[in-house]
Amino acid sequence: MVNLLFLIIGFVAMEVASWAIHKYLMHGSLWFIHKSHHNPSKGKFELNDVFTLFFGSVAVALIIFGLPEWDYRFWLGAGISLYGMVYFIFHDMFIHRRLKWAKRPGSKFITGIAKAHQDHHKTNKKDGAICFGLLYVPKRYFKFDK
Repeated sequence: MVNLLFLIIGFVAMEVASWAIHKYLMHGSLWFIHKSHHNPSKGKFELNDVFTLFFGSVAVALIIFGLPEWDYRFWLGAGISLYGMVYFIFHDMFIHRRLKWAKRPGSKFITGIAKAHQDHHKTNKKDGAICFGLLYVPKRYFKFDK
């Protein structure tokens, strides 16, 4: 039961941390890297993908250091990894369609997340962006006309 708690903490902490890092670092001093995401090229990769390598490395390190005892570090790393998988599916596959064969499901939840992310991308500038989270976005994005 405690292991599941650490897994959930790792997942939720990533949403909180990624929101803060996105707002204050990616749209701050690390804009020179992140701007590749707001002005994407036609290639498969963008400079912004280095953030994925960073977060993935943290997760792998936690898993490796926690593996001998299967302690809290393993489960925090697993939670971060789970968040990374969800991020890839929602953000890269469904929202940005980096894998062209992946069709966006019509669920209200995914549609709301996609709308918030589209609003985030209304600017390709460092300043003026909104909606920095992936899964936690303002409620207004989930209100639909009947």
